[in-house]
Amino acid sequence: MIKIENLSYSYKKKNVFDGLSINFEPGNIYGLLGKNGTGKSTLFRNICGLLKPKKGNITTYGYPSVSRNPSMLSKLFLLPEEFFVPSVYVKDFVGTLAPFYPRFSQEEFKKHISDFDVPYDNKLDQMSLGQKKKTLIAFSLATNTELLLMDEPTNGLDIVSKTQFKNVMSGSINENKCIIISTHQVKDIENLIGRISVIDNGSILFNESISSIGKKISFIHSSTVSNSPKTIYAEQTISGFSEVLINDSGLESKVDLEMLYKAVMLKPEEINKLFNA
Repeated sequence: MIKIENLSYSYKKKNVFDGLSINFEPGNIYGLLGKNGTGKSTLFRNICGLLKPKKGNITTYGYPSVSRNPSMLSKLFLLPEEFFVPSVYVKDFVGTLAPFYPRFSQEEFKKHISDFDVPYDNKLDQMSLGQKKKTLIAFSLATNTELLLMDEPTNGLDIVSKTQFKNVMSGSINENKCIIISTHQVKDIENLIGRISVIDNGSILFNESISSIGKKISFIHSSTVSNSPKTIYAEQTISGFSEVLINDSGLESKVDLEMLYKAVMLKPEEINKLFNA
């Protein structure tokens, strides 16, 4: 489990976090959303102990993150948005890094590589950006760490590869594993995540499960705007109108992540009132 209490962090005299508190529990895939510059990548680095908070505490599976305890590090893997790959063959890359992860599975890695249609006998630096990213995704999953942090994992992937990503990820969660995906491409993680966390202005603006969202909010797409008093947010689209409404039907609706995110960012008071009632 990751426990973050009253986290404050500054970068070049700019406050990134100011009293941020949140827990991340095993058995979930989290979607971590927020505008550019809100600190999603910075939060990941704080969780890993690569950055030191100005104030507050972060514990990762019982260890203070700043300690960079080897036992803690063997339980987590960070897939960064920007990365460097050496001029080595895939098997040599795996052979060098796999020993740091006690639960690493060669069989799972080769299966994921096969699912992604990535050649196993290529050098990493000679691959396309998409192939490099898929190789690192396959490696991250094969580590079988209890905590997996993925920063914009679908950047650089084409449409087919994004579908492959969803298929590979869908079979990767279990009751002991916590996966946190930071992304701007919310459509890429639909049907994968079980909880949404939104960062804004240095703190957690929204943090709810997909199930609770579907019970309290409904999403409609139609040719005309409803003008319903239950509407929280609406926008015009090419095909008509999309709306976020209070759900009082008693039925759980399918969550539209893109519309939800817009409603949270543009109508935060209405959203918070609904969920904190």
